[in-house]
Amino acid sequence: MPSQHKLVSVATLLLGVLALVAMATQLTIHLRLDFSLVNFFSYFTNLANLLAALVLIATASLRLASRELSPALESARAVSAVNMAVVGIVFSVLLRNVDLGSLQPWVNVLLHYVMPVAVMLEWLLRPPRTRFTARHVGLCLVIPLVYLAYVLVRGAAISWYPYPFLNPVHAGGYGGVALYVAGIALVFWLVACLLLIVPKRRQVRKH
Repeated sequence: MPSQHKLVSVATLLLGVLALVAMATQLTIHLRLDFSLVNFFSYFTNLANLLAALVLIATASLRLASRELSPALESARAVSAVNMAVVGIVFSVLLRNVDLGSLQPWVNVLLHYVMPVAVMLEWLLRPPRTRFTARHVGLCLVIPLVYLAYVLVRGAAISWYPYPFLNPVHAGGYGGVALYVAGIALVFWLVACLLLIVPKRRQVRKH
């Protein structure tokens, strides 16, 4: 492995570890304030960053060992890249000026800005060898759709929502929530199509 690629892999590995440390730090603060553990993991940001951190660590570890990435790991990279891209977009558009409560500023910057950009760059600069199809685009939509269903059902039952745009009280009723959900689903689909098409084009140019 060229020294430049090795340095990138080491940096990727360290970033994944740092993301886990950030989430562990915030979780400790969350629990110290007697907040719910389930609520903590009901934030899509936390779930997406947890997956992204694990994928970055696994990917970097295999590359440092000069081993090929499996199709399953490449699919996980795709899902993670789409998730993190949408995390960055949604936070910047809908949540940037929302009161973040006990969220530490450095954790906020890392999880909402640094990680989305880093994961996107890692995906685009090191495109997968796996040939992706519309089925993989659909795979990238499974997690957010299941998440949305979970949040809406649980929120209706306990009157707590992780994000104001999913709360009927703040979104103008369920009609408003439906518009937000439709809009975010469209963003997921567009991002998934874009991220799976760009690497394919780069592969074609190499042949």
